[in-house]
Amino acid sequence: MALLETGKHWQGSVLSSVNPDIAGERQTASFSVEKLTALLDGGVEQTRMRRAVAEAIECDPEFSRENQYFQSQNERYEAAVRKGVHLQKKMREMGWTEDGPEYKYIYRALSGDVAFLLHSIFMRSISVLGSEKQVTKWIPLASQYRLIGSYAQTELGHGTYLQGLETTAVFDSSTQEFILNTPKISAMKWWPGDMGRSATHTVAFAQLYIHGKCYGVHPFIVQIRSLQDHSLCPGVTAGDIGPKMSFEHADNGYLMLQNVRVPRENMLSKFCEVQPDGTYRRLGSQQINYFTMTTVRISLISDEVITPLMKACTIAIRYSVVRRQSKLQPGEEEAKILDYQTQQEKLLPQLATAYAFHFIDHYLQELFNRAYREIQRKNFDMLPELHASSSGFKALITQHCTSGVEICLRACGGHGYSLLSGLPSLYTKILASCIYEGENTILLLQTARFLIKSFMAASSGQPVPPSVTYLAAVKPRKCPAKNKLDFLSPDIYTEAYEHTAVRLIRSTAAKLQDLIQSGVKKHDAWNQCTVQLAQAAKAHCHYITVKNFVETVERLETKAGIQKIMKHLCDLFALHGIFSNAGIFLHDGYLSGAQMDMVTASYLDLLPVIRKDAVPLVDAFDFSDKSLNSALGSYDGQVYQRLYEWAQKSPTNTQMNPAYERYLKPLLHNTLSKL
Repeated sequence: MALLETGKHWQGSVLSSVNPDIAGERQTASFSVEKLTALLDGGVEQTRMRRAVAEAIECDPEFSRENQYFQSQNERYEAAVRKGVHLQKKMREMGWTEDGPEYKYIYRALSGDVAFLLHSIFMRSISVLGSEKQVTKWIPLASQYRLIGSYAQTELGHGTYLQGLETTAVFDSSTQEFILNTPKISAMKWWPGDMGRSATHTVAFAQLYIHGKCYGVHPFIVQIRSLQDHSLCPGVTAGDIGPKMSFEHADNGYLMLQNVRVPRENMLSKFCEVQPDGTYRRLGSQQINYFTMTTVRISLISDEVITPLMKACTIAIRYSVVRRQSKLQPGEEEAKILDYQTQQEKLLPQLATAYAFHFIDHYLQELFNRAYREIQRKNFDMLPELHASSSGFKALITQHCTSGVEICLRACGGHGYSLLSGLPSLYTKILASCIYEGENTILLLQTARFLIKSFMAASSGQPVPPSVTYLAAVKPRKCPAKNKLDFLSPDIYTEAYEHTAVRLIRSTAAKLQDLIQSGVKKHDAWNQCTVQLAQAAKAHCHYITVKNFVETVERLETKAGIQKIMKHLCDLFALHGIFSNAGIFLHDGYLSGAQMDMVTASYLDLLPVIRKDAVPLVDAFDFSDKSLNSALGSYDGQVYQRLYEWAQKSPTNTQMNPAYERYLKPLLHNTLSKL
């Protein structure tokens, strides 16, 4: 740019103008971006509220993320705590409450790196699993931050397998206390957020023993640090587990307990209780202990998983219309990289996936709300379906979004690798989501167990939950499509997904039964089928996602061009899934080779259609520049200026070179003297 040549600085001035390459993309939108934003938010009023929350937070210098990419682990932790504390003050100032309508927009506006996220899970555990008396005692204290809570479930030796937890809680009827111990190194609590340096209390899960008999895993409120001076309580050993691949701002901790006594009323007792004489009373399903995890999984999907994919798509697509490279036609200027079919094929399916998952998130929220209402009435009938859905979708969505963010990063070439692009931190953060709150393979197998049970029930004419009624339906054996346009019919592709899901569930159920009938023990038979069971669970979740996207598009109003572009995205999402997993659709001849060619043709035809609207489609996600924190993804498209300007902020460019005096100078001077 001319400014570089003249040595002038462009701070603020040129950066306020919009790159003509990106401006041109916005002039040809086939739909109203503002109306699509309102649709994604759930209404104009929601958009207004979300923007108001974002503005209040982004205008407050305490929440600035300007130097985040240059901070050490300690600096990031301290900044996260500062923001966590300041947020409480801000909420009081603004009149926001944790059960108010603004609350769901706060975390998105903060864009991560804020402490006390486990505090809300601590509170949710007490709200869901605690008795009325416990809720009345603990929730006001936690709400006012007179204590800081954590959630201690995972152990050094056990994660997703709750029944295997080794921490013990032995009831002592003479003192009306539980004595908690982590009897060996593998029983140590390991990974809980906020525990390393911040938390004063935790909800700890332990095996309950009464008079020598084990009653399984139960949650207990345990104080781990003094409320006076923050020192560790007697019998408690705790600290930080050290640096990680991401989440450097979070003090993930370890916790060892040695004969730590907590009063009887500290066992969360809405659904089970221990009476003074040691009598154990169960008031609900044992599965309810998993309910906190289910609620965390569902909230994590929207906050921690879909949002990063939307951000990555925004950054990569905006960059791809500003970055020019090579020539599509001789004699012309270099082409925008988004004009290459290969770049479209990398990025546009990720964009369609972000929309598909945004809509499945709504589906899961509704399922959760219905189930929660029933649980409040002590009706646990919906728990199996909710557990299976939250498990399977957590696995499917985190896997696809992680892969999508990585594709976006790589699609930005060398600049994507720079932390200043915003993409590496999105990637390392989202990668963790495949592991925490349930490792994905184990979660898919939980879903598969539910699917096999449901298939057996449906086969014998018994009623099954709504999400799996399709298992009872008998459909045609072959796809009826005659040409590539037939594959733009939602009925055609939805039926292909349904057929594949049923086939994989049916064939795996048959294999299981054959093994058991041939004398193989049940658990061995299950282990021999787990690869196919996980595949069946993925196919089920993929089918529900496609079906839900189709139904969402059908409900949209036809005006403002939104339904049309959403139909294109839905088609692209569905056809990309068939194109990428051709084997499972071709396996039993449901699709022929010729039909797979039609799928490919229709899929590739959609790319240039959606490419025209790619920038408006990411604009509709409505992330501010501060929220994206990306030199590549800003609204104005001034990529190169911003990269150079941000690089100047690195402390390495203002400090003395620490290696010069000790290493470089002797090296250079020795070399010179020898010459």
